[in-house]
Amino acid sequence: MSRIAKSPISIPSGVTVKRADRSLSVKGPKGEVAMNMHPMVDVAEEDNSLNISPKTESKSAWAMAGTMRALVNNMVTGVSQGFEKKLQLVGVGYRAQAGGKSLNLNLGFSHPIDYPVPEGISIATPSATEIIVSGSDKQRVGQVAAEIRAYRPPEPYKGKGVRYSDEHVVRKEAKKK
Repeated sequence: MSRIAKSPISIPSGVTVKRADRSLSVKGPKGEVAMNMHPMVDVAEEDNSLNISPKTESKSAWAMAGTMRALVNNMVTGVSQGFEKKLQLVGVGYRAQAGGKSLNLNLGFSHPIDYPVPEGISIATPSATEIIVSGSDKQRVGQVAAEIRAYRPPEPYKGKGVRYSDEHVVRKEAKKK
């Protein structure tokens, strides 16, 4: 049995939850996120809290209830507080500049890279070597950060590239004569 599925999700003030047949939409000050619920899971709303429970007592139904509870909790957190990922550019001449609906990256290639910012995601560059990706959907924020990092992942010899701010790059020793 999933211990995660047993704990209720508290709904903060300013956040509204709407349920249709199998879809669940959460709206708050930071945006709106919607998701289809799994058919093995029931959702019940009781005075400012959501309870997720499996329809049957099978092991897979409990596992899916725990997964759905985590996803719904991320939706509620996203529309009330939001999520953000910080990226750092390490390398000589590596720069980032956010402007409008695109992110301009200079990562040591012969050409600059223009990354189009998806809908619902905001990208800020407080300095030339920092990128902050923020939004209300945790999965989209992580995906956008991973796509930006994939242009030039950190290499193990000098540590140059795009890395997460909390990422530790294990350095290799250079070849000896």
